[in-house]
Amino acid sequence: MMRLNFQRHCYQLLRRKAMCGFFVLIFPLIFPCLFTAFTHASPSTFSEWNVPKPRHLRLLRSALQRERLTGEQSDLWAPLADQGWRPYLGSVNAPSLPQKSEGYLQVFLDGGLNQQRMGICDAVAVAKILNATLVIPHLEVNPVWQDSSSFMDIFDVDHFMNVLKDEIPIIKELPDEFSWSTREYYATAIRATRIKRAPVHASANWYLENVLPVLQSNGIAAISPFSHRLSFDNLPSEIQQLRCKVNFKALVFVPHIRALGDALVHRLRFPPGQSRASSTDYLRETTNQNGKQNPQKFVVLHLQFDKDMAAHSACDFGGGKAEKLALAKYRQTIWQGRVLNSQFTDKELRSQGRCPLTPEEVGLLLAALGFDNNTRLYLASHKVYGGEARISTLRKLFPLMEDKKSLASLAERVHIKGKASLLAAVDYYVGMHSDIFVSASPGNMHNALVGHRTFENMKTIRPNMVLLGQLFLNKNISWSQFHQAMVEGHQNRQGQLRLRKPKQSIYTYPAPDCMCHA
Repeated sequence: MMRLNFQRHCYQLLRRKAMCGFFVLIFPLIFPCLFTAFTHASPSTFSEWNVPKPRHLRLLRSALQRERLTGEQSDLWAPLADQGWRPYLGSVNAPSLPQKSEGYLQVFLDGGLNQQRMGICDAVAVAKILNATLVIPHLEVNPVWQDSSSFMDIFDVDHFMNVLKDEIPIIKELPDEFSWSTREYYATAIRATRIKRAPVHASANWYLENVLPVLQSNGIAAISPFSHRLSFDNLPSEIQQLRCKVNFKALVFVPHIRALGDALVHRLRFPPGQSRASSTDYLRETTNQNGKQNPQKFVVLHLQFDKDMAAHSACDFGGGKAEKLALAKYRQTIWQGRVLNSQFTDKELRSQGRCPLTPEEVGLLLAALGFDNNTRLYLASHKVYGGEARISTLRKLFPLMEDKKSLASLAERVHIKGKASLLAAVDYYVGMHSDIFVSASPGNMHNALVGHRTFENMKTIRPNMVLLGQLFLNKNISWSQFHQAMVEGHQNRQGQLRLRKPKQSIYTYPAPDCMCHA
C-alpha cells in the first residue's frame, strides 16, 4: 500500500511539472506581445501600440478650443510674394555635344528616393566634366525599406534623356562588349574599373585626375558608392546650372505616379460630401460633381518621425521606460550605440532644437500659426513611429487630415504598395502641388522640396526647431504666449529666398547658382 501511494505521489508530481512546462512553452504563443516588446523586428507593445499621453496637455486643450481668425487665415494662405528671382539654367542656345566620348560612366546610388535623386544630378554633372557617356544610374536596394525599384520604375527615362540630349550622351544599357560590368561583378573582387574611394564632395579636378585615366584605359568606369560625391563649390557655372536642370526639369516621375498624384491633388481640392475612397470610380465621380465647386486650399505635412529618426535623436518622446529601452536597443543594433546625441540630456537636446517634432508638437505649431480645424491636411509620411496611436492627437487638431490610403482605393495604390521609393514619389508630387508645404524635421525630403519650391517661388514653412524646443520645455507657458511666439518666430520662415552659402547644397539653395535676380 505504501509503495502504491508513493507511485501515485510521484505521478502527480511529474504531471504538475509537465503541465507547468507545457504552459511555459505555450505562454509566448498566447501572449506574443509580451515577449516582443524589445526586439528589433517588432514594435514595442508599451511604446508603440499604447496611446501615449499628450506631453503638452495645457497647450493642447487651448488649441482644441481655438477660434478661427479671418485675418490670420487670409495671410496664411496668401501666395508667396514675388521676390524678384527667376529660374536660370544657362544660355538659351543649345549646347553642342563633343564629337567623341571618353567612355561609359556607371554610378551605383544608395539611400532613399531623395538622396538618390541628388546622386543622379551629380552623376550627370560628373559625366559632363569627364566628357563621358552616362549609363542610366543603378539604384541600390535600400537595406531599411527593402525597395528594389529601378530608375525606370520611378522616373520617366525617355523624358530624362530627351531633356539632356544636348548636354551629355546617355544610354539605358551598356553595349554587349561591356555587359560584364554589373553590380555582382564588382561585389566579388577588386576590379580595375571600379572607383571605390571617391571622397565626399570631391572636386572636378579629382575626377579628372582619378577617373578620367580609368575611362581612357578601359573604356568604362564604375563609381560605387556615389552619394554626396561632388562638391557644391568651385565648379563652373554651367556645371551648377546643369545640376539644377537635371533636378528641376529632367527628373519627372513615371506616368502612373503623376496620374495618382493628380488624382490625390484633385480630391484634396474638390472633396466630396463623404469619403468614397473604396470606390475605383472615385475620380470620375468627383470630376463630374465639381462643376460649380471652388477649389479648396490644402497643406502638405511631411511628418518625419520614423523609428530611425526617433532612435538616432536620443530624445525622450514620453513613452516611458519601455520606449527608452526599445530605442536604446535599436541604437545598439543599428549604430552599435555610437550616436553623438547620446552624450546630451533630453533638455539640452531640446533647447538646441535637435529633437524631431512629434505629431502632437507639429499639430500645436500649425494651430498656433493660425490653421484651424477646417484645414485640409495631407500627411506625407511612409511610417510614423508609434503608428496611429502617435498620430491621434494630430488628427484631433485637424480632423480633415488625409493620406494616400484615405484618398485612393487599394486598386489605385496597387503599383506603389510596399515600395518606399514610389510611395515617397507620390508624396513628393503632391507636395509640389500644394498651397503650403511643412516639414516637421530636416531631412532629405525636406531639403529636396524646400529647394524645388524655392525654385518655383512657392510657400514653404520651415519650423524654428530651437524656438519650439525651448518653448515646449516651458510647462507653464500659456496658449496666447505660445501663439505669439510662433507667429513672430516664423514670419521669415515661409519660403523667403535664402542665398546659398559655401558648402551648402545647391539642391536646397538653388539661388544664386540656378536663379537670377530680375
